[in-house]
Amino acid sequence: MADESQETTTSLLHHHGQPGWLRRLTTSLRLKTSLLSELSGSVGDLGTYIPIVLALTLVSHLDLSTTLIFTALYNIATGILFGTPMPVQPMKSIAAVAVSEMPHLTVSQIAAAGICTAGTLLFLGVTGLMSFVYRFIPLPVVRGVQLSQGLSFAFSAIKYIRYNQDFTKTTSTKTTDPRPWLGLDGLILALACVLFLIFTTGDGGRRNEVDGTGSSGTITTNQRRVEKRLRILSAVPSALIVFFLGIVFCFIRDPSIVNDIKFGPSRFHVLKITWDDFKVGFIRGAVPQIPLSVLNSVIAVCKLSGDLFPGTELSATKVSVSVGVMNFVGCWFGAMPVCHGAGGLAGQYRFGGRSGLSVVFLGLGKLMLGLVFGNSFVRILSAFPIGILGVLLLFAGIELAMASRDMNSKEESFVMLVCAAVSMTGSSAALGFICGTVLYLLLKLRELDCSAFPFSRLTSKSRVEDETIISP
Repeated sequence: MADESQETTTSLLHHHGQPGWLRRLTTSLRLKTSLLSELSGSVGDLGTYIPIVLALTLVSHLDLSTTLIFTALYNIATGILFGTPMPVQPMKSIAAVAVSEMPHLTVSQIAAAGICTAGTLLFLGVTGLMSFVYRFIPLPVVRGVQLSQGLSFAFSAIKYIRYNQDFTKTTSTKTTDPRPWLGLDGLILALACVLFLIFTTGDGGRRNEVDGTGSSGTITTNQRRVEKRLRILSAVPSALIVFFLGIVFCFIRDPSIVNDIKFGPSRFHVLKITWDDFKVGFIRGAVPQIPLSVLNSVIAVCKLSGDLFPGTELSATKVSVSVGVMNFVGCWFGAMPVCHGAGGLAGQYRFGGRSGLSVVFLGLGKLMLGLVFGNSFVRILSAFPIGILGVLLLFAGIELAMASRDMNSKEESFVMLVCAAVSMTGSSAALGFICGTVLYLLLKLRELDCSAFPFSRLTSKSRVEDETIISP
């Protein structure tokens, strides 16, 4: 008994003597599923990341090497800090304005827009206002924002698959030039990837236990076989296989890529951002981006994290501060403005990411590419089959949209669907959020107990008197 007590005390002393940063590191990077699943989940958000980075590089002359290195460091840091597959995604509104509106935003103006957006989120996080907003936003409104974002990703993904895309002109998907059936970026290849991902990943869940039992309460032989097959399929790093297939096809489609590769990163330099750059960046880039970052990059991410990882819902303050700090560092060096996107989290979860180790793997991969290939890696990305990117984006969008399936009443579903519809048709998550919130409050006002108000008591008394006169 004494030996057991001494052993327990020694274990406790060893645990408490472990440095806090080491405990955080081991907890965040502890495997929650197989290593292959974490590797597969690490590429789950590239369907959004690659098209936007490619468009900004080709149109706005963004420094790809700097962006890869800084986003790699962000991935590693957030994986350790949050302990979940927290994504690092481009700020989509800023990117859309930068490459689709004339005149195009310069790199300094893009960076200024990112710094202004980051400053706003950092202020909301440090002052506690973000947590206050997060605490009182109705869940159906959040689900409406998630549904609209998920369906928007899915619609864009279908267009990536069906039509040819030219990211040197815009990040939008308005082309009607149909994609050919055959070829290394044809419809048949994209559909084959879709079928492969459905067959290996199913509905995106991971079966850790048998779903049913025999009539006697025991597992039947057939059920054992089915469960074994599902476990084997779930262990296949499907998204990673599809991504590497796309990389191989890059070199097959354009063998001259090999001659254009130059090794080594570009040299870091601090951007010269003028007051006019801040003015243009704030008005054209930050103003449409701030509502989207608050709703999708903080509030929707925190809600989705709580859904996917019960008991580990992220702090809105921590996520908001994280976005602010990342961009206050990287944007000054010309890195792409980034945030945490709910779609990226859904994509990484969909393909097997369950811990911070997933995004750490992604960060290490980006860091290697940025240091080894530098800006010449844009030649590889420009030849990547867009249909395959559409396939990855499709599953990420569907996973995000499925977060809205927990609406348990017609009233909640009504609010969610109106919010989503306004967000998608109005092309503004902020407009959908406002309409959804007003609708939610109106529905609650109908059910409000007004008996405590003086006018209500007077009305009730008058009604009683009238009834007395009519029925003495």
